[in-house]
Amino acid sequence: MQIDDLTPAEQRVWDAFPRGGDVDFREREDEDPARGADHGPERTIRAQVLRTLLLSAPQVPGETAALRVAGARITGTLTLQYGEIDHAVRLSDCFFEHTPVLYAARLRQLNLRGSVLPGLDAATLRVDGVLRLSDCLFEGPVHLGGAQISGALFLDRAGVGAPPAGRPALQLNHLTVGDGLSAAGLRTRGEVRLTGASVAGTINLTEARLEAGAGEVALDAETLTVEGDVLLREVEVLGWIGLRGSRVTGRLDLSYARLANPGDAALRAGSCTIGELWLRRSEPMEGTLNLRRAQLDVLFLEPEVVPGQVLLDSLVYTSLTPHEPAERRLAMLERDGEGYVPHAYEQLTAAYRRIGDDHAARQVQLAKQRRHRGTLPWYGRMWGYVQDATVGYGFRPLRAAGWLVSLLVIGSLAYALEHPEPLKADEAPPFNPVFYTLDLLLPVISFGQESAFAPTGAHQWLSYALVVTGWILATTVITGITRTVSRQ
Repeated sequence: MQIDDLTPAEQRVWDAFPRGGDVDFREREDEDPARGADHGPERTIRAQVLRTLLLSAPQVPGETAALRVAGARITGTLTLQYGEIDHAVRLSDCFFEHTPVLYAARLRQLNLRGSVLPGLDAATLRVDGVLRLSDCLFEGPVHLGGAQISGALFLDRAGVGAPPAGRPALQLNHLTVGDGLSAAGLRTRGEVRLTGASVAGTINLTEARLEAGAGEVALDAETLTVEGDVLLREVEVLGWIGLRGSRVTGRLDLSYARLANPGDAALRAGSCTIGELWLRRSEPMEGTLNLRRAQLDVLFLEPEVVPGQVLLDSLVYTSLTPHEPAERRLAMLERDGEGYVPHAYEQLTAAYRRIGDDHAARQVQLAKQRRHRGTLPWYGRMWGYVQDATVGYGFRPLRAAGWLVSLLVIGSLAYALEHPEPLKADEAPPFNPVFYTLDLLLPVISFGQESAFAPTGAHQWLSYALVVTGWILATTVITGITRTVSRQ
């Protein structure tokens, strides 16, 4: 285009560019950029002028050229695809009539803070510095898939409108960020896609509002890699969050979060590797919590946050905090959608043992045996009830002593009132009701009483009962001891 075709507004921008000067068309700093469609020619710049300026404008020796414009209305399509631009670009608080096309472009730095745009097409964009999209309002989808940003990406308080059907609202898949991704207060209507992205710093989505709809994906971050933290504090999410196969070196913080996806999974974090997972200070999520096959160093989980259904098979964690009584933790295991999951009980037992709470660990193991009993055939369940009632599956050995003492008292009193007849009167030792009862109860030890006397009638049936009960108690005690030794 010819330079003499420039309007007065465009001439201001053209003259300021070689020296990196600021051109501010705003009448006041707090004006609303969304009203930019009403701006007249005094604040209007053609996108073709900006393209020519960035790609072929002459330089001034000794000066650093830069495009710094605020409050302008930009008409036409700003097309910079495949372009290499060595200047900083700042188009803040501007109104774009058409979606900028920055596909595969390379820029030193790009700042669109506070601008209003129909969308942004910047797949495979490369920015050698910082990309600022804070406070932007995008009426349509933002496509940054495959982009490489050496510095940080800022999307704080940005808003992204609903995309066409089948497309994500904010596409950041395979994005590479050399620093952090800051998107506190982000508002989206549709899917945010972070699959395969890599962030060297922290992802901050504090107070974000992600609305995709029930049953829809709100945040898809499968195979995401983050060297810092992922902060989802105070977020509100309608739809599901997917983190399958992701790796977060630091903390995944969902404190004060509100997750809602009724009838389906609200958080899908299976097969993840996470330093710390924080689920606290919030209402129970509406939907399933899926942590199958995840590996965590620290699980910070408050019982009040646990939803009505969880999936915990093969979940591995080193530490569980805060410390809670076993009864409050066991309620979570009973909500597993896959029913009885032995591994979940073993993990909880190990967590209590690491902090020296052996009592809680025994309670968990006892609860495990009771859940397992429900999976057995009727005869197995009957035997389980016997073991539970007698010695608590070996985790309550003092109960066996109580049963033995009670039976010893009953038998001793019964046989003291009516002595059984000796088998051989001239060879029988003096009858002792206490040791005779012990002979019946203890299957291994013999005091010579049982073999010398033969009760009759009701006392004979009592002896049978004592013998059977003694064998049951001995078997369950031995089972408990064996289980305890094997755990060591």
